[in-house]
Amino acid sequence: MIEVKQVSKRFGDFTAVRDVSFRVEAGEVYGLLGENGAGKTTTMRMMATILQPTTGDIEISGFSVQRDPVEVRRRIGILFGGDVGLYNRLTARENIAYFGSLYGLEQARLQERIDSLSRMLDMEEFIDRRVGSFSRGMKQKVAIARTLVHDPDVVLLDEPTTGLDVTAANNFRRMVARMQEEGKTILFSSHNMGEINKLCKRVALIHKGSMRFAGTLESMREQYGIHDLDDIFMAVVEGSEN
Repeated sequence: MIEVKQVSKRFGDFTAVRDVSFRVEAGEVYGLLGENGAGKTTTMRMMATILQPTTGDIEISGFSVQRDPVEVRRRIGILFGGDVGLYNRLTARENIAYFGSLYGLEQARLQERIDSLSRMLDMEEFIDRRVGSFSRGMKQKVAIARTLVHDPDVVLLDEPTTGLDVTAANNFRRMVARMQEEGKTILFSSHNMGEINKLCKRVALIHKGSMRFAGTLESMREQYGIHDLDDIFMAVVEGSEN
């Protein structure tokens, strides 16, 4: 479970996130929508305890990011968009294993998880190759596996299908659906409204640091009288109910 409670984040005179609140239930895939610079990544960085809220609080599985950051970090897996942050001189397996070792996974369990994720993400052909020569899509698969290797209860995914081809993106969406069946709590940030429509029943939309909508996709369609999610997104961002 994730509960964001009246969270704001200021950097000097600039307010990146202002009084944002929403709740993600256990076993739910919840969409976080917004343009680049809207405050999505800042919000997710606060969830991951990388940034501290200026005001408000966030609870992950009942633990506060401000009072219990270590407990929060034990329970989450986080994938940020942009640079995947892999070690180019290490193989894909070594990159994933290094991250898993930070969570104290025993060697046998660690290799079992790597092999399982390698099969699910179709990485078997390059799992033991150095990542320096990998394509963007191959690196993204390794970053996803690194995020999930310790089998976290709460998964934060910021634009996770960036760089993936159609087949790989479909495989990843099936993996997300499988994790939901296992009861994991998943926050899914994406610009792809098709992905949101397939994976999420409820969403929050942030624009210029403030909440513009939180609720079900069905209620969003009803409120704006528009079926297409891209058109709804633009109507919310522009503050218009076309």
